[in-house]
Amino acid sequence: MKSRAWIAAAALLGMSVSGLAAEGDAGYPAKAVKILVQYSPGGAPDLVARVLAGKLSESLGQQFIAENRPGASGNIATEIVVRAEPDGHTLLLASDGQIVINPSLFAKLPFDPVKDLTPVTLASSVAMFLLATPGFPPNSVQELIALARANPGKFNFASSGNGSQHHLAGELLNTLAGIRLVHVPYKGFGPTVPDVMSGKVEIAFGGVPAAVGLVKGGKLKALAVTGSKRYAGLPQVPTVMESGLPGFEINAWLGLMAPARTPRPVIDKLHFEVVKVLRSKEVTERFTVQGMDIVAAGPQEFAARIASDTRMWARIIKESGAKVD
Repeated sequence: MKSRAWIAAAALLGMSVSGLAAEGDAGYPAKAVKILVQYSPGGAPDLVARVLAGKLSESLGQQFIAENRPGASGNIATEIVVRAEPDGHTLLLASDGQIVINPSLFAKLPFDPVKDLTPVTLASSVAMFLLATPGFPPNSVQELIALARANPGKFNFASSGNGSQHHLAGELLNTLAGIRLVHVPYKGFGPTVPDVMSGKVEIAFGGVPAAVGLVKGGKLKALAVTGSKRYAGLPQVPTVMESGLPGFEINAWLGLMAPARTPRPVIDKLHFEVVKVLRSKEVTERFTVQGMDIVAAGPQEFAARIASDTRMWARIIKESGAKVD
């Protein structure tokens, strides 16, 4: 990957971390750095932010603090970072929901995530499981599709809220399979679990880190995984694409972003240090256990991913007619 090549080139040239950003970084970081997280404590975003904060504190000699600022589908945390001084001391642990989905869901946002934020590092990605009540008859995507086609509008799927990625995944399934599962929004994945376990709602999408224990414990069953490859922790679960729906691929991502106009030497220094953290054996193993894939892509690759995902989700949202609360 480009990020690996960048680090290798720096090493060959004998460039130290301080040397890479010596000109223009003004001794960055000069004070404590906040990494804002759009969700409450717990879950993949919080984990990634806290791991980065701890390791960057060690390597850069200033305190990095993960600060949870949930609300408004991530827009609260995003706007705080957008309005912050562009000096690298207020950062965003961004998710695709905030950056590439919200612009198509909200009629008006107080910021433009492309113009008002600068990509630093695309850190990790994670797929979701297509989950079902243990006693629900279908044991595969094709069996689910057949049952849903024979009973349009009879079965429900739960999501973590209107406009969430879980919601849009269900709408994409409806569109590609030509079925009609009825959307039932909840306030987060956790509240959906009891109702799916009991059969009150038959289907749900849930991130691999949050759902894998429930699947292994027999509390929910996984019909498929939404990524491009099977999850190593449950290799018997096929992908949705393998199950007969080509084009169905959803991988949520998390990445570090800074306010626009943050000096390039600061962005480069942050990226260099973040990649070192992500590529360390300790962090790689910890994220893998949680079902997350390390990406560690640089600013240009991250920007390209944002552009392509924005187009994809805009199309899905338009076709589905999905709306926020």
